[in-house]
Amino acid sequence: MPEVVVTAEDVPATLPDRECLPRVCQVRDAGRLRYADAFVLQNSLVEQRKRGEVPDQLVFVEHPHVITMGRNGHSENLLASPEILERSGIEFRHSDRGGDVTYHGPGQIVGYPILDLREWKRDVVAYVRGIEQVVIQALAEFGIASGVEKGATGVWTTRGKIAAIGVHISRWVTSHGFALNVNTDLSYFRYIVPCGLTKPVTSMRELGCKADSSQVAAALTRNFADVFSRKMENV
Repeated sequence: MPEVVVTAEDVPATLPDRECLPRVCQVRDAGRLRYADAFVLQNSLVEQRKRGEVPDQLVFVEHPHVITMGRNGHSENLLASPEILERSGIEFRHSDRGGDVTYHGPGQIVGYPILDLREWKRDVVAYVRGIEQVVIQALAEFGIASGVEKGATGVWTTRGKIAAIGVHISRWVTSHGFALNVNTDLSYFRYIVPCGLTKPVTSMRELGCKADSSQVAAALTRNFADVFSRKMENV
């Protein structure tokens, strides 16, 4: 099952005819933000999207060291006490996304797509598969072969998991998204059982790719446009 939370208010709703309007997706580089601050930004954009005040959004952010626990999380997958996390400079946060426990930190690109799925496909599983495809295609641009694993959400290489995915959907508008390890310090994953799976994690840098985050974000943007049929505009 994809790592998704769908709220009880997610029922089919009538959408005005917008076929004549271009399906724009605004791209925002929020830089480095604490997880809580990024959550506030997401919620603001989600509410604006629900009201039709903004088009779809793709927000890129890098978080300081933080471990987040999703709505489906299990405490046993957090391997460090609050005291150890604090001494290591790692924040801990609960999240309303789907999935279990994961780590975010410097060198990782976190993408928060805020899409109205009524203007794409009213299909949660297809959306998650679409996010995976965006990452797979972007990695291919850098010569990294990746794919999906049966029964496990995210993007995988022969060396381990390279991108985690966990989303929330409310009234068909998405939030949260994916985290791609670019040049992440993988030692921080020792504090958790990533996404509840006892499998290795890897990064683009560990696989020999020296691309920087701006190059990777550009590739993700191009492939997001391709997979979701959107016209991307930087704001």
